[in-house]
Amino acid sequence: MLLFDDTIAAISTPPGRGGIGVIRLSGSQSTKILTKLAPKADLTAIQKAQLVEIYDPSSSFLDQAIAVYFQNPKSYTGQDVVEISCHGSPFILSRLLGLCLKLGARAATPGEFTMRAFVSGRIDLTQAEAVRDLIDAQTDYQSRLASRQLKGELSNYLQPIKAELLEIIVHLESAVEFVEENLNTSSIETLAKHIAGLVKKLKRLADSYQFGRIVRSGVKLAIVGRPNVGKSSFFNVLLQKDRAIVTDIPGTTRDSLVEQASLNGIPVHLIDTAGIRQTSDIIEKIGIERSYTAMIDADLVLQLIDGSTDLTYEDKNLLTKCFDNPVPFALIINKADLELKVTPEDLIKLNPNKITEKNIFTVSAKTYQGFDELQKNLVSSFFQKDFSSQEDTLILDARHFSLISNTIEELHEGVERFREGYSEEVALCHLHLALKKLGEITGETTIEDILGQIFATFCVGK
Repeated sequence: MLLFDDTIAAISTPPGRGGIGVIRLSGSQSTKILTKLAPKADLTAIQKAQLVEIYDPSSSFLDQAIAVYFQNPKSYTGQDVVEISCHGSPFILSRLLGLCLKLGARAATPGEFTMRAFVSGRIDLTQAEAVRDLIDAQTDYQSRLASRQLKGELSNYLQPIKAELLEIIVHLESAVEFVEENLNTSSIETLAKHIAGLVKKLKRLADSYQFGRIVRSGVKLAIVGRPNVGKSSFFNVLLQKDRAIVTDIPGTTRDSLVEQASLNGIPVHLIDTAGIRQTSDIIEKIGIERSYTAMIDADLVLQLIDGSTDLTYEDKNLLTKCFDNPVPFALIINKADLELKVTPEDLIKLNPNKITEKNIFTVSAKTYQGFDELQKNLVSSFFQKDFSSQEDTLILDARHFSLISNTIEELHEGVERFREGYSEEVALCHLHLALKKLGEITGETTIEDILGQIFATFCVGK
């Protein structure tokens, strides 16, 4: 059983030196510890910042700080919470935390403040996970999605589904209790239709996970092509800094470079690969093999083509590998600032089944021509749908996806048991399991081991 009757303390700002550092306490001893550290602190000033002088009770003045007291239950954790903002010296923060521990607090474990908020009912489990996602967000889109979930978007979407399922269960339980005969065919089909409506709503959520996973984890994007088509220049433009060495000498890039960037709010892991060609150079051969490996491991392959020259054997050979590779690909015609000898129409003619206008982009890594369109449309082309502006609820977490998929399976099993002639009790078992799975998403029904796994991924002090 989870017990939070003690007081915890932690440094809630990142490690290192800064202008301000924050010590956070939660628990019944928080105010007592504050008054020992700052004897002149006013405990009647609830949710108001007050300037205080912090003392080491056994010695002397330590620092001047801002203290805020949040009284239970109207605090983040639902307990008495004290936040002390002092100067961001690692020494001062470490000493102040040590004093808190000496005065009766315990060092908080990762995510323990947010776990207390969940246990006290201040937030549900999806909102707690959104706190972590908001802290980890690296793009504006990630931040917006995490903020929406923090406001309870997923919980609000699931609530009417759970209410409808509970209504069905109550109806069937009543039938078991008061009706001796099993449901007739007409009643079963009416029930199946009702459950099918719930499944449709849940399936929409489950289908969003493919994109939600990419939003959260990022797209692994491999840039490939023969030497001197402009891969490294293209890589640098997407990255918005000169990371890869650019020369006119073929084979300059001999190993894969990996960097993080953002495309229209979606995080991407950019991989600049060695130019693919026939070579006798042993080191270059190893780099080329790694290029092929990157193509297989990527979520999306970008083959660059030098549009200012005719297609070569190496271009066509690499195109064939893209066709045979199960990973989606896009073709980038580079050097659009020069007279183009390769057009989108030329590429489509090579394989109309694999190449369309949607997966061809024309750019210039020298003048940046076409990059706005590329960044705006590349990810939506990959998914064959524009998700970047949609406001629908998305599933970002593998745990949520698994539980929703399990819920759908249990609902299908319940309907099938009815149609196979089993009694209501058998079908009800599956419907009860479906309701339990939905409850696990928001934390209404869960186990301590799962909570431990979730909150262990949080940073200390949150």
